Amino acid sequence: MYPGTFAETTPDKPAAIMAGTGEVSTYRELNDRSNRLAQLLWAAGLRPGDHVSIFMENDLRYFECFWAAVRSGLYFTTINRYLQPDESAYILQDSTSKALFTSARMAELMEPVPALAPEVQILLSVDGGIEGFDDYETAISRFPAEPLEHQPRGEAMLYSSGTTGRPKGIKRPLTGIDIDDPAGMTGTTLLLAGLFAVDEHVVYLSPAPLYHSAPLGFTTGVQALGGTAVIMERFDAADALRYIEQYEVTHSQWVPTMFSRILKLPEEQRQGYDWSSHKVAVHAAAPCPVEVKKQMFDWWGPILYEYYAGTEVNGFVFCSPEDWLAHPGTVGKSILGTIHICDELGNELPNGEPGTIYFERDEQPFEYHNDPEKTKGSQHPDHPFWSTLGDVGYVDDEGYLYLTDRKAFMIIAGGVNIYPQEIEDCLIMHPKVADVAVFGVPNEDLGEEVKAVVQPEAGIEPSDELARELLAYAAEHIARYKVPRTLDFREELPRLPTGKLYKRILRDEYWGTKDSRIV
Repeated sequence: MYPGTFAETTPDKPAAIMAGTGEVSTYRELNDRSNRLAQLLWAAGLRPGDHVSIFMENDLRYFECFWAAVRSGLYFTTINRYLQPDESAYILQDSTSKALFTSARMAELMEPVPALAPEVQILLSVDGGIEGFDDYETAISRFPAEPLEHQPRGEAMLYSSGTTGRPKGIKRPLTGIDIDDPAGMTGTTLLLAGLFAVDEHVVYLSPAPLYHSAPLGFTTGVQALGGTAVIMERFDAADALRYIEQYEVTHSQWVPTMFSRILKLPEEQRQGYDWSSHKVAVHAAAPCPVEVKKQMFDWWGPILYEYYAGTEVNGFVFCSPEDWLAHPGTVGKSILGTIHICDELGNELPNGEPGTIYFERDEQPFEYHNDPEKTKGSQHPDHPFWSTLGDVGYVDDEGYLYLTDRKAFMIIAGGVNIYPQEIEDCLIMHPKVADVAVFGVPNEDLGEEVKAVVQPEAGIEPSDELARELLAYAAEHIARYKVPRTLDFREELPRLPTGKLYKRILRDEYWGTKDSRIV
């Protein structure tokens, strides 16, 4: 199940469409062009187990590069397109990438990279235009559109987002199974087919950057099943709603901040579309505020599906619309890995008590590339096949999991644990708040106190009066000890299009950390 299958059965069907321009890549084109690139990589000496990387905006060429690597038995690494040259070079060197694919739009960030990562042998730029990089079209045109003699399935090796430290590659072993062997179908593809009924009839809207794990996995999974992926160049709330009608979208995926933004659109922008084709809306990446999700259910109906998992795929928790409506706030029950909730010493906690979330598997499903200490740190002290992503939550008596927050951002004020997510979920519901981050800052008496940093809605001016209004609003909805002691304003919070908030950058400013770069 890969583009080659559908290049034979439905060659002219769109495998991918750029939503804004309408540019199409058919299955025949995707198959032929990924074959040419695979031939180029083989001719350059790359062999199964080698690594390649991509640093590119959302573009149809992204899929050609992905499938060329995966049908060659290579590891494929995506690099966050907002990283600076030294940060990109770190990932290239750490992954030992032998090829780098980029585009002319990334020229300013890419021009210094060859000197910073001289070990990279192949430098290709879509549309040319970058000194030191070969033109992608010219390079692949020299090779035949024929598959390699052997096509062992490769694998994505993506890097952690770096919200709490230097990013690390999440590496899973290669199976060696041929790409056209159904036995080698990836877990993501199986989940798409089994949980969300994805098949060749699906039109899937992806509003997020392809360098992120879920958009890459879901869009390529849709292609592995013969559907069509519609890719937004960048997220815009009004455009996303329009594209559902324009492309007769059946499935889509979101993050909670996207829900918040489309809910705050003017009523005339939210109505007037035909969404009868839209059957499944998946969301993940962060806990969704209960009130936001209730409003989405009221608007879209019972089509919201949620999951909790990480790039590590050490576990997978799934929540159907029916499950959530019966248990508001849950992310569902585990369908991959047994959940254990543990305290700081690794002792299991009773139902209802929050602690570190571990998943038990029959084996360790991943390792952090070049970092055995981080790999070990993700494992339970007494059970090496129990692993954690560093999240905190609890399980109720029926086995439903509820996320509390990231362990790294828990606030301890006077010995009391305070979870920022609950406070953020409260403040984001205020009509004058566009985005919010809550974290702990130093307090001589309590150790830490609660700080909120707010991005006001467009047209709302920051003021002491607005700060008092927001703090009073929080006091009406959450316990007094959780209400922020102070509230500051920012024109924009450091949140990437993936929905990931780089809270550490804000927190470091208040703690006096010298280096608060995104690393």
